[in-house]
Amino acid sequence: MFAFRLAAAVAALMTAVAVPAAAQPQNAVAPATIYGVWMNPYKSVAVRTGPCGDRLCGWIVWANEEAQNDARDGGTPRLIGTALLENYRAEKPGSWSGTVFVPDMNRRFYSIIQQVGPDQMKVKGCILGGLLCKSQLWHRIADVPHA
Repeated sequence: MFAFRLAAAVAALMTAVAVPAAAQPQNAVAPATIYGVWMNPYKSVAVRTGPCGDRLCGWIVWANEEAQNDARDGGTPRLIGTALLENYRAEKPGSWSGTVFVPDMNRRFYSIIQQVGPDQMKVKGCILGGLLCKSQLWHRIADVPHA
């Protein structure tokens, strides 16, 4: 169950949004290609990523019924619109560190995002100061699913 929750949180990070060059942070390390809509490997959550100040964030824009029910059971009453990826700071080209919110646990964990290709990103969530980590490969999607 923890792996599913962590995966859902990571998926929310990767939702696509077009951002004009002027709106990008001045100190951004990676190109705007990290911005967009991303689907988690379970195809249960889609996340739109974009700037939040000088950081990278991601908001849940779609979730299937099971993910929404799990989030409610965990204490997150409204999953759609929830910030899943919070305050990711560029560390090096294609890599960010921040916090991932796991809605069905109602908890935040240290996280690293690595863009491994134009349409793939790896989201890793960690506990115990980074000693135990779980990662997922998210895929860019062209459109938010319907229904």
